[in-house]
Amino acid sequence: MSLEMLGITVLWIFLYGYIIVASIDFGAGFFAFYSRIRRQDHIVNGIIERYLSPVWEVTNVFLIFFVVGLVGFFPNTAYYYGTALLVPGSIFLVLQSLRGSFYAFSQYGARDNLAYLAIYGLTGLFIPASLATVLTISEGGFIARQGDKVELLAGRLLASPYSWAVVLLAIVSILFISASFLTYYADKARDRSATRLLRSFAIAWSLPTIFASLLVFLSIRNHNAEHFAGMLDVSWMFLLSLAFFLVALGLQVKRRHYGWAFICVLLQFAFAFFGYGVSHMPYLLYPYITISDSITSPAMGTALVIGFIAGLLLLIPSLVLLMRLFLFDAKYVQGGKPIIRK
Repeated sequence: MSLEMLGITVLWIFLYGYIIVASIDFGAGFFAFYSRIRRQDHIVNGIIERYLSPVWEVTNVFLIFFVVGLVGFFPNTAYYYGTALLVPGSIFLVLQSLRGSFYAFSQYGARDNLAYLAIYGLTGLFIPASLATVLTISEGGFIARQGDKVELLAGRLLASPYSWAVVLLAIVSILFISASFLTYYADKARDRSATRLLRSFAIAWSLPTIFASLLVFLSIRNHNAEHFAGMLDVSWMFLLSLAFFLVALGLQVKRRHYGWAFICVLLQFAFAFFGYGVSHMPYLLYPYITISDSITSPAMGTALVIGFIAGLLLLIPSLVLLMRLFLFDAKYVQGGKPIIRK
């Protein structure tokens, strides 16, 4: 495997990790707000709070690694994306700050305030929608370069069916992933009422996820025919993704093996996400940036690969330890240990 392929593979793993961990976090916030409106918060909010308390602070570690690594491995991305994503990136920072304020003031009663809870829940939908802009722009057609000036064609982006299909997929996916995990977590806590309610959320958001995925396929065929042809070349990865989705949905419907159902959801998104990444190669931004002509010097690239692999090997055991100490500790899951707040 070439240095550039090794580098982008490591970065793609970090991005996948962020998508999964952040999706659970974002979806949990929305479900907490939705349950409050439906007056069902007494059923699920204990489960949601026990999950979020020890985890929320590590969510953005994956994203930081990805962004730093992307610019480090492929410096040209900073030039193009840095200019084009100024507005979407600013929106993301504002939303993330609002979400962070909820955590900061949670110990002062923010969790019981409907306005704070609304901000917390709705930013969990808007943040992935803003981040999805990066994947949309990478397909080409939304950036114009005139000399040394890079301009985002915002009107074309807002009018593109592909752009809105990606936003829709981002929103429904985080709700499906989150509900699938929280169903397993509630079952682990032996909270039958929460399990039933969260299971209904998982099933409700499963079909919209598949519909949005098909919508992305159809829209990308018209937007970027070259990428669509690449997706057909690795169609087996997307077929496996669909197969794991059907298994996960079947287990949810039959009310059994919620842990295996969530693992199938992880594999569903892994095959779809890496299938998308493989078919997008060699472009990082169509048609301006490829992984071969924009990588940093070989010495710097090698050092970055070693550093990020070491970071990955450190981060994963840390998450496993966190889960064993808190998330999947029998007493903590069932509310026997106090919830940690800072």
